[in-house]
Amino acid sequence: MGKLDVHWVREQFPALKQTVNGQPAVFLDGPAGTQVPRQVIAAIVNYLETSNANIYGAFATSRCSDAMLVEAHRAMADFLGCDADEIHFGPNMTTLTFALARAIGRELKAGDEIVVTTLDHDANVAPWRALEERGVVVRQADIRVEDCTLNLDDLRAKINSRSRVVAAGYASNAVGTINPAAEIVRLAHAAGALAFVDAVHYAPHGAIDVRALDCDFLACSPYKFFGPHTGVMYGKREHLLKFRAYKVRPAPDKLPDKWEVGTLMHESIAGVLATVDYLAELGRRYEPHTKTRREELLAAYRAISEQEHALAAQMLEGFAQIRGLKVYGITEKARLAERVPTFGMRLAGKSPLACAEFLGERGIFTWDGNNFALNLTERLGVEESGGLLRIGAVHYNTPEEIERMLAALRTFAEM
Repeated sequence: MGKLDVHWVREQFPALKQTVNGQPAVFLDGPAGTQVPRQVIAAIVNYLETSNANIYGAFATSRCSDAMLVEAHRAMADFLGCDADEIHFGPNMTTLTFALARAIGRELKAGDEIVVTTLDHDANVAPWRALEERGVVVRQADIRVEDCTLNLDDLRAKINSRSRVVAAGYASNAVGTINPAAEIVRLAHAAGALAFVDAVHYAPHGAIDVRALDCDFLACSPYKFFGPHTGVMYGKREHLLKFRAYKVRPAPDKLPDKWEVGTLMHESIAGVLATVDYLAELGRRYEPHTKTRREELLAAYRAISEQEHALAAQMLEGFAQIRGLKVYGITEKARLAERVPTFGMRLAGKSPLACAEFLGERGIFTWDGNNFALNLTERLGVEESGGLLRIGAVHYNTPEEIERMLAALRTFAEM
């Protein structure tokens, strides 16, 4: 086992060479979407140049598209630890979740219940709340405000014999909390409910094993883990076959076609395949003895975890030294394993937008607002005053970039 070669990593990402106002750009905006390696860009261009066709045609470019899609399903199956026909692609996680919720809703009746959480992105709340139109009752599990962790006691109280779905995130996109996903799935199944996991924000930071989680459905978005804008959903085969998808009549009923409605974004999916291969290459460089793509991906996430753990510790130490800065969520270094390096915060006397603008002028990219975690910003009482400043690191970030960000925040705090 070696050490993550951050120089090699950064060389793979052309966007990291940009400058703003004469200063190197610092991409700490990853929680809303990461940059992509050159392999991904090349794969998208190559598809459009050589294979741009719809599927199932009796000619060369169509058959190339067919083969690419088969391999992309296999790649994402290796990424999530499942079978290729349990993977389906779509425009984004939000659209896929609305489609699945609508299909599940066909089987529900008035009085059935769904449990969501206060910690989640609204893409894992609004699709389920839409079923209230059918008389479905949606219950919302609360958080522990002091550290922005899911209140498991409240979750247990919300789940009962009428629960049909429990929908929860793997990690918070706003404050970085990692949920105990396996325990949430266990609680759902104990009540006879389906478990849906939104892994969009966890996927850039940690390996996912849907078999070990035993979740029924899981969604992620490759643009969050160094790929193009598209969505991926896993579903247990028996559920994908059981529920009736909303689709056009000529579309096949076999998997995965049944759930891949309309013409897919083939060029983006070619990019997803290249994204998985980039991570696999990273894993091979970190642990050369790996033999399968799945082993390579697990090695990659061990390397990523090591790098991000150090960055998160540096960030927490630096934030603690900035006067008037409040970090929401887990702040103890001893609990770094319970969070990803995404931090939501507020600076006394400064709006999140003003902070983001100040940093942005200095080439440091961050986010402000509710970050679509509307339930959370409302619960924290910050929605009406601009939400949170969100700063998030991924494995291509460096200690030098973190220090630049911290120095700029210190300067702004003292102004």
